[in-house]
Amino acid sequence: MISCKLNDLCSLVKGKQIDTTLLDRTHTYKYINGGIKESGYYNDYNTEGDTIIISEGGASCGFVNYISERFWLGCHCYKLENPSINKKYLYYLLKANQNRIMELRTGAAMPNIKKASLCNLQLRLTLDEKQQKLVTRLLDAVEKSISISSQILVSLDELIKSRFIEMFGDPVTNPKNYPEATLPELGYFARGISKHRPRNAPELLGGKYPLIQTGDVANSGLYIDGYSSTYSELGLKQSKLWKSGTLCITIAANIANTSILTFDACFPDSVVGFIANERTNNVFIHFWFSFFRQIIDSQVSGAAQKNINLKTLGELRVISPPIDDQNRFASFVQQVDKSKLVIKKSLSELEELKNTLMQKYFVD
Repeated sequence: MISCKLNDLCSLVKGKQIDTTLLDRTHTYKYINGGIKESGYYNDYNTEGDTIIISEGGASCGFVNYISERFWLGCHCYKLENPSINKKYLYYLLKANQNRIMELRTGAAMPNIKKASLCNLQLRLTLDEKQQKLVTRLLDAVEKSISISSQILVSLDELIKSRFIEMFGDPVTNPKNYPEATLPELGYFARGISKHRPRNAPELLGGKYPLIQTGDVANSGLYIDGYSSTYSELGLKQSKLWKSGTLCITIAANIANTSILTFDACFPDSVVGFIANERTNNVFIHFWFSFFRQIIDSQVSGAAQKNINLKTLGELRVISPPIDDQNRFASFVQQVDKSKLVIKKSLSELEELKNTLMQKYFVD
């Protein structure tokens, strides 16, 4: 292993700004300008495929990416040109050092990474071409498996949505003319309770009672199966403990995200709890919300932080098919969810393997 500067391995070139009003999803080429994903699509390209890029500015500056197809590179990205070593090996080398690259940020309001700082980044690598190819093949194989597993998860989610449409039709237009009801008519419906903000009262935290917040709901799938904060006995006294099986619905910051508790937990008034009665079940309601979320999100109030009040949420009209059909759908979802758990376990193991290999070949 040797140590050298990034500038010794390649040259860095910034992209070019375009008129973003010309972006259109019907265009062919991705427009990449500093984020983790494309910012839109453009009708031309300025960069060939198989190119390594590093985000230069914004919240994601320092993010390393490898773009396979032609694209337009914006002014908030660097592309790496004329690498003197195996290009894919260089990509994995930089990806393994992504946290170090992000530490080069300067500026608070609009962080960025100066070209000179990036050029002077010290990296440890091998110059043995056979070793570079071996490492690249190993990591390519792992990344391909990760991509396949991730796509399977997406396909399983689409399968559930397709099954919902097949059984109940589009819940927005209700083509099967099911009767409709409000959430309060379909079960117990109320906001969470937290009389004090935990960040202003640390004595409320650190006990044995799980505390679920909007981010926990938004980052979960069908079920909430973990938590990062807890209430103390004092925290519980000023809140409320909801039972396992409660459907959590966010009404601030992350609007109308839903997930079902798998343990008893507290949550603040930015989350609404719903417990289904005999007319419906929480799995059905969870997927009903997945169709309405975009509509709800476009209608919410609040500029600085989006929110929806309890009254508006409680007046939404929910289709109410026969409960036996809802239960059959819920059983189908549970079977698919078992498959998803297997794939997620495999995906986690693949990610762990990738990190281990990156540490072995680029960091240790």
